Amino acid sequence: MSNPPNLENLNKICSQVRRDIVRMVHAVNSGHPGGSLGCTEYFVALYNHIMSFDPSFNMDGNNEDVFFLSNGHISPVFYSTLARSGFFEVSELATFRKIGSRLQGHPATEEGLPGVRIASGSLGQGLSAAVGVALAKKLNNDSHHVFVLMGDGEQQEGQVWEAAMFAAHNKVDNLIATIDYNGQQIDGPISEVNGLGDLKAKYESFGWIVLSCDGNNMQELIDSLEDAKSKTGSGKPVMILMTTEMGKGVDFMEGTHKWHGVAPNDEQLVDALNQLEETLGDY
Repeated sequence: MSNPPNLENLNKICSQVRRDIVRMVHAVNSGHPGGSLGCTEYFVALYNHIMSFDPSFNMDGNNEDVFFLSNGHISPVFYSTLARSGFFEVSELATFRKIGSRLQGHPATEEGLPGVRIASGSLGQGLSAAVGVALAKKLNNDSHHVFVLMGDGEQQEGQVWEAAMFAAHNKVDNLIATIDYNGQQIDGPISEVNGLGDLKAKYESFGWIVLSCDGNNMQELIDSLEDAKSKTGSGKPVMILMTTEMGKGVDFMEGTHKWHGVAPNDEQLVDALNQLEETLGDY
């Protein structure tokens, strides 16, 4: 068990990361603010309290915890968190989605951005990659954990379930997967597009340990991640169903799929920033 979290500090980081997100997508009039804002607590908790890692960055990830982002369209929150965690200069966030930038709309590897181990954005692939690396860690007697985040709409991809079945069969018990369960996808509410049914029962039937939490409550989220870590090594992979609100922190973006992939205009940016405290300094 790690030391008690400094919730005040973590929530200050969240506020700054959310400012980064809305400024990044506004600057180029493209990107995905909704899911990024909803997952901010998860990324901040992971990189500032839960994971053990070296920001100087080794691509192989030996002897450290590693993270894979499967729903790569929420790259703004990933990039902001990496920069604020020391992987690269915060000033580089100003290059988001620009030609020649290392910060492409979906994370890529050819530019060599520290912290990014796989290209992602083609949904359904992240869990497979995470399972493979988790197996490699077991073969190498590396006791560290592998974390992966997926979207809930992404659960409509068949490859996810192949990987889920494979992970349980092969007792990949150093893996902690999380689903961002906000109930929204690009075309509308998931319940209207292609309902997922009982995800908890489904993953349990595949042989996973399944936990749940409020992903926008920092203490509850950290407790759930710590609980997940305590359940590794038991012969089963662990899944966290993390309920979040799309657009969290910006009132006019909250709870609707309409902000899945739309950038705020100038007036909306000012409104959003007025709701988010600048705590670490804007880039």
